[in-house]
Amino acid sequence: MPWSPVTVKDQREEFVGLARQPDANVSELCRRFGISRKTGYKWLQREDLQDRSRRPKSSPARMPEDREALVVALRARHPAWGARKLAHVLQREHGVQMAPSTANSVLRRHGLIDAAASQAATAWQRFEHQTPNALWQMDFKGHFAMDHGRCHPLTVLDDHSRFNIVLQALDNERRESVQRTLQAAFERYGLPQRINVDNGSPWGAPSSGALTTLGVWLIRLGVQLSHSRPLHPQTNGKDERFHRTLVAEVLQGRRFKDLPHVQQHFTHWRHEYNAWRPHEAIGMQMPASRYQASPRPMPAKLPPVEYGPGDLVRRVTYGGRISIKGHKMRVGKALVGQDVALRPRPDDDGTFDVYFCHHKLEPVELEEA
Repeated sequence: MPWSPVTVKDQREEFVGLARQPDANVSELCRRFGISRKTGYKWLQREDLQDRSRRPKSSPARMPEDREALVVALRARHPAWGARKLAHVLQREHGVQMAPSTANSVLRRHGLIDAAASQAATAWQRFEHQTPNALWQMDFKGHFAMDHGRCHPLTVLDDHSRFNIVLQALDNERRESVQRTLQAAFERYGLPQRINVDNGSPWGAPSSGALTTLGVWLIRLGVQLSHSRPLHPQTNGKDERFHRTLVAEVLQGRRFKDLPHVQQHFTHWRHEYNAWRPHEAIGMQMPASRYQASPRPMPAKLPPVEYGPGDLVRRVTYGGRISIKGHKMRVGKALVGQDVALRPRPDDDGTFDVYFCHHKLEPVELEEA
């Protein structure tokens, strides 16, 4: 009979005792105990009948301990990083060639991966603009409490490179704070071609299609302004994804005293994110390696508003209205004091499209004077 897993040592001792008797038939005893002759003679040669480890004396294919320690140490510095980032940085910074699957095995071996929390990768259809500064995505990351007050992080991300233009800890979401922050960004990085925002404050308007004071300022600078569709945050998906990374690598598990304390962490991590951290969506490159400052400098003062010779130019008066052919037309209070242009529509039906600089305003209805 084969060894019983419950009494295996006892059976070994019984077999050895019988087999060592004078004139014992070892082959027959092996048959009766259900073991091979090789196993029987092996036990006869041993004094210790306990199970021995089957672990090999050496494992040539296993990662050396010093390399495994590098993986664990890098993970400790960046707890939110996965195996692909870790393997890439180890190769780039230490010359250690390692497959992501190997790094993943090390993380699992050291209990650094929560299998229950891990999710299967989702295949996304990615789109990005071909050049830096073709599109910036801007939004507020949801506010959070500090020991003193609340922080409203303002973020701006370049669509092509994923370069973080702005990561600013603000104490409010008002237009003045955003404009002051953007002014500093424009002075350092130049003007983008377009900025996309959602429909919230301070860039969203109370009525659909209307401009805010911030929008008017951007358009005067020659920056195109676009808005995400309501309830479609994926339109600003890269900035939304940046917010997730910000939470995982900076905010989660930390307590902040005040805005300067938050900004200190933001500034340090922003440099790491742009210049050192590999980004999976851009082939493990760093955002800074794909970004170039815009050739369009921030002007010292707003350029004048100019229109073509065929345009009908009207000054927006109190209440956000203009007059045309005895009728009043509402174009928005944010444009009070600005000049807008009316251009006949191609079908020549007596109606006009209304422009503010390069920006076409939403269709508006005529009001009786």
